[in-house]
Amino acid sequence: MASENSPLLAYRLLGDEGSAFPASGVGGPGGPSPRKLSTFLGVVVPTVLSMFSIVVFLRIGFVVGHAGLLQALAMLLVAYFILALTVLSVCAIATNGAVRGGGAYFMISRTLGPEVGGSIGLMFYLANVCGCAVSLLGLVESVLDVFGAVLVSFVAVGPKDIRLTPRPGTNGSSLPPRFGHFTGFNSSTLKDNLGAGYAEDYTTGAMMNFASVFAVLFNGCTGIMAGANMSGELKDPSRAIPLGTIIAVVYTFFIYILLFFLSSFTCDRTLLQEDYGFFRAISLWPPLVLIGIYATSLSASMSSLIGASRILHALAQDDLFGVILAPAKVVSGGGNPWGAVLYSWGLVQLVLLVGKLNTLAAVVTVFYLVAYAAVDLSCLSLEWASAPNFRPTFSLFSWHTCLLGVASCLLMMFLISPGAAGGSLLLMCLLSALLTARGGPSSWGYVSQALLFHQVRKYLLRLDVRKEHVKFWRPQLLLLVGNPRGALPLLRLANQLKKGGLYVLGHVILGDLDSLPSDPVQPQYGAWLSLVDQAQVKAFVDLTLASSVRQGAQHLLRISGLGGMKPNTLVLGFYDDAPPQDHFLTDPAFSEPADGTREGGSPALSTLFPPPRAPGSPRALSPQDYVATMADALKMNKNVVLARACGALPPERLSRGSWSTAQLHHVDVWPLNLLRPRGGPGYVDVCGLFLLQMATILGMVPAWHSARLRIFLCLGPQEAPGAAEGRLRALLSQLRIRAEVQEVVWGEGAGAGSPEEEEEGDFVNGGRGEAEAEALACSANALVRAQQGQGSGGGPGGPEGGDEGPATALTFLYLPRPPADPARYTRYLALLEILSRDLGPTLLIHGVTPVTCTDL
Repeated sequence: MASENSPLLAYRLLGDEGSAFPASGVGGPGGPSPRKLSTFLGVVVPTVLSMFSIVVFLRIGFVVGHAGLLQALAMLLVAYFILALTVLSVCAIATNGAVRGGGAYFMISRTLGPEVGGSIGLMFYLANVCGCAVSLLGLVESVLDVFGAVLVSFVAVGPKDIRLTPRPGTNGSSLPPRFGHFTGFNSSTLKDNLGAGYAEDYTTGAMMNFASVFAVLFNGCTGIMAGANMSGELKDPSRAIPLGTIIAVVYTFFIYILLFFLSSFTCDRTLLQEDYGFFRAISLWPPLVLIGIYATSLSASMSSLIGASRILHALAQDDLFGVILAPAKVVSGGGNPWGAVLYSWGLVQLVLLVGKLNTLAAVVTVFYLVAYAAVDLSCLSLEWASAPNFRPTFSLFSWHTCLLGVASCLLMMFLISPGAAGGSLLLMCLLSALLTARGGPSSWGYVSQALLFHQVRKYLLRLDVRKEHVKFWRPQLLLLVGNPRGALPLLRLANQLKKGGLYVLGHVILGDLDSLPSDPVQPQYGAWLSLVDQAQVKAFVDLTLASSVRQGAQHLLRISGLGGMKPNTLVLGFYDDAPPQDHFLTDPAFSEPADGTREGGSPALSTLFPPPRAPGSPRALSPQDYVATMADALKMNKNVVLARACGALPPERLSRGSWSTAQLHHVDVWPLNLLRPRGGPGYVDVCGLFLLQMATILGMVPAWHSARLRIFLCLGPQEAPGAAEGRLRALLSQLRIRAEVQEVVWGEGAGAGSPEEEEEGDFVNGGRGEAEAEALACSANALVRAQQGQGSGGGPGGPEGGDEGPATALTFLYLPRPPADPARYTRYLALLEILSRDLGPTLLIHGVTPVTCTDL
């Protein structure tokens, strides 16, 4: 763990053992090669050669002949506009930190994370492989056209007619010979070549249009990453990549414009459309054109092959695709990744089977555009995240240029080839899903986390607590957990009760920071976060250090959450003498290997949390403090939920799926204080409505859809059956709650006829003695147990009133307010224990805030 004494630049200058990092991004067992390439040789030269490629000699006439000069210039401007936007993003990222081997893949993966970076890096690798194949196909096409030509030297080339290669007719016969015309500089030729004249491509037989011609042109301009791909061999990549790339782009742009104008001034459209190698015929020395074709094809193909091998080697070094790319890690004694080179060479041979340059150009262009869009997206994400450490020395960019670059790349992808664009995006999604399932390194940093932080902070500031309304209330739970080994079912039940609200797991560590050398809270966060992941609950974790559990609970109730997202309900496990169970041993999600380690070498959760408390051992919380914690929460205007016997919940009800075919269960709700029973129309108070709301929320969870909600009414000896039920059904109709309503009659000890009104918190201090209060609790407990497992066909009166039916999975009981006198806390807790004894899974709930609304 870093401290104030840790070197600030250790992460870049030193390795784990203090040794320097390899200067090269390649490195390996064979020893790294030193970075020695300058800006000109390492970036400008490979970028210019890659951007010129075979298009200069074989496709200038194709573009101008089909699109005309004006549309050709428009295509060139659009292509270089997209390239310029991407170059700005590359320059910004490259000057924001040390760039190592892998070029564009390294930039994307270290910004967007291994899942997106790995998928786009693999696609960028395939684009370079296909680009190598395109260069070689152009070389083959040119050699086949030139083979057998008469080599004649010209001192000067004047206007001349050039015989075109004969084309086969419709029935296999040859057509009469045709001629194209080289007119020299002629304004009439320029005028004829201004407009578009799309025709059939004689190499593929396909009809050309703007998109298909642009795809071929753009494919010749897609080498802007050639210098970045050599980042592992550059002396100073942060300086060389932006400077060299900008120089290469500007240089090639003006050369292309010059060639477009020269071709339009001197060659008629027939020559341009029917002989893509017309440079040979008009050259002062035709072999020079063939030499140029060889040079550009081989240099562009080698640049693509070397760049592809570097990308593949970086992918293999990051171990994103496992053993599939393991041989690509092999390097020579000089540090060259010859294993990746052999991989790439083999793929190039497969791509060459496509056979036609123009056919392959659209796919290659789309793959390059995906990579360029990813670079723009990386820079856009860094700019939007507003991270303090994103401060590139290159400042000629903004989020507007990044966003425009992303949009331009996506638009041109679908204009060039909708099928290839859709297929490439689908491939990217599949690769991202594969890498997500495999899991990748988390030490790179995810810009998504920075973006989420930025957006969450912004919207939290807009979440105004003064604008809260009961219509949009939802439970926001703080669950206090002592040892998660014995609380897994409660963790999952609380996760179901939150209904999209805040859910915080709170834990109090006993101690005094003054007597400790360091804070014991921080090292434990990792274990609790792993618990949340493995239990598959959507919860935050909040830990605190306090001298007592009660004081720690007060800390958590006050400071947990942020802004308008703060807990409004405290959830506690019930305080009883039941021996705690170790659910880590029985829960399938927590089954772990015998060696005590999980996948990835991290320690098992069972080693991070202590075993459950042994029966009879001392507790960290006394009964007095337990009730006092409940009283503190109510004083803070927080609702309180006590959960008892959650370990007995049916496992299928705690799962994440829907169990429509599972065994039928009841959810029973008793929305009145069973320790202070009273009838009459006003018995459903705020707390009773809170119980109904919580039970209804639980029924919205897919795992509880098949459970039937039952609400019980308690009739006094002098109350007529049916009246209270009708009022409750009308209320449920207004609240849109679907439930069965059943009336039951109080038995002995109910004391419902007592006319006196006691303060709710003083029921144990009132006229009844301890024996009478205990008898009342026993009577209420018997009444509740009598209704569990009963059918709904009978009338009021207890077990005799109904047939055996589905079992009760969960019971909601009204939790009385703790007494005002702390001396009565122990007796109060004993009465709660009697009230909920042997009822199975039970939630005792006391609500203090209105949560239901009948208005729109």
